[in-house]
Amino acid sequence: MKRIMTKVSPETVWNSTEEELCALLDSGVLNTKPRTVRFYAPSFKYYKTSQYRSQPNQFPTISVTGTSCALNCKHCESKVLKTMHAAETPEKLFTVASQMQQNGALGCLVSGGCFQDGSVPLKPFISVIRKIKERLGLTVFVHTGISDLATAEALKRAGVDAALIDVIGDDETIREVCNLNASAQDYKNSLNALHMAGLTVVPHVIVGLSGGKLKGELHALQMIAETEPSAVVIIAFMPIRGTAMAHVKPPTPTDIARVTATARLMFPQIPIALGCVRPKGKQHAETDILALKAGADAIAFPSEEAVQYADAEGYVRIFSSYCCAQIIMGVAHRSASK
Repeated sequence: MKRIMTKVSPETVWNSTEEELCALLDSGVLNTKPRTVRFYAPSFKYYKTSQYRSQPNQFPTISVTGTSCALNCKHCESKVLKTMHAAETPEKLFTVASQMQQNGALGCLVSGGCFQDGSVPLKPFISVIRKIKERLGLTVFVHTGISDLATAEALKRAGVDAALIDVIGDDETIREVCNLNASAQDYKNSLNALHMAGLTVVPHVIVGLSGGKLKGELHALQMIAETEPSAVVIIAFMPIRGTAMAHVKPPTPTDIARVTATARLMFPQIPIALGCVRPKGKQHAETDILALKAGADAIAFPSEEAVQYADAEGYVRIFSSYCCAQIIMGVAHRSASK
């Protein structure tokens, strides 16, 4: 992917007023054409527009901790884990993956809740992940949480296709929202470990995790820039019913676009995706369209309006039922059906 470099700097975007940012997005300098956009609809959620219907079995998500998470973060409280298939033992993980393959799965995301140290407990499952790769031939992405070099190297030997990690750049947010006794440095160390192990790394930056406001996102991008990510995914805090942050106002579409545009300029040759976790409702369409204007290469669960916008702007679009981290593979599986 080759891009024409603009004279706009990441600092200019980050420090711009909302009016200046919107003018910059509308100018098209971040969004060179002709362009291909990849739209993703992974299997954990039903998705249907006039253009595409997701395939329910192609890329499911599995939790190795079931619905359990030691951190019980204020924005999630383990509720996201309830959307995943539970596989709390290595034996069950292989059984679940085998059943999924028989039902047409092309791959899966292995995730789960965290231990108190912020890590997803993947170590007992690594040999089974290798078995899934070798015997079932599935694409396997993993969410690592905070990681160390030994675990990263073991994941590499197991043949993991990509390591996904949420990167938080503000110490107070890590402590107060994630209930985690760690710091941004721990995430930087994790990025370094994943990179040193030779894994394909897809960092995720969470917009507005600190009470819906920007705090630490730029630092997260700066830490990511010190490694060699294969793609960067922008996600955003969204209130979840029944959690401590259920009534917190989410980040605005322009805040999400600000982070997306900054990432675009910091990583001109690396795919940028707007991930599946972000506010829906009234701001869904605006967020998606601004992300395209900000130079995003992919969007998970795009709004109908974003698809229509892409068509009107002459994008070549590709739909897939994979996780959006699949953009690292260059081409999406054309499994489309209306």
